[in-house]
Amino acid sequence: MLVRSWNLFHGNTFPPGRRSRLEWMVRLATEDRPDVLCLQEVPLWALSRLPGWGGMSMRSVVTRRAALGTWLGGAITRLNNGLFRSALAGQANAILLSPGLDALAHHTLRIDERREEPRFCHAVRLDGLVVANLHATNDFRRPQVPAAELGRAESFVTDVAGGLPCILAGDFNLRANHVPELAGWSARGPGIDHVLVRGLSASPLAVWPVKRRRHNGAVLSDHAPVEVTIG
Repeated sequence: MLVRSWNLFHGNTFPPGRRSRLEWMVRLATEDRPDVLCLQEVPLWALSRLPGWGGMSMRSVVTRRAALGTWLGGAITRLNNGLFRSALAGQANAILLSPGLDALAHHTLRIDERREEPRFCHAVRLDGLVVANLHATNDFRRPQVPAAELGRAESFVTDVAGGLPCILAGDFNLRANHVPELAGWSARGPGIDHVLVRGLSASPLAVWPVKRRRHNGAVLSDHAPVEVTIG
């Protein structure tokens, strides 16, 4: 089982430009048919399009509402995607599942302490496995903030799993030296994006090289996709 996670940076290149590359990002991330794809910073206008672009089913959680509504906010944002980002279009996290993997249940939890920008963890229960996706607060001056959110997410996933094997993926906004000890989970990654596994054997985390996410000379997103192979 191939499990991948990517913060899409609202469909922006790095550095940001005017044009959204979101569709290309999703097609790139799904072209080798991963079993699970966890996404962060997905513009709300794109949620209904993800299954078609990726050929996968989807469960999502809205993390920031679209100030002007989904359609209008998205239309204005795409006039200059790098400038507006999520200010008007809102954003969400999404878990995409390959054909044959059925989400038997979907659960969500707000993990921040009622900050201005809400942060969520959401989880899908599959047959014999729970997969969770999160995007923690970006506060590098106070790593205890995202660390506390990660702790809440881990407790949430443990409760949802009820003893089943678990995957906890996403943008933790924590480097490995600030990730709290999580007993029984696989090794942390070198950056702020991680895929942790408990109850199953997993490969070391692989980070895409920059050349793999280039499109027409531009680097897609300010994050690299990360992935593990399970089993």
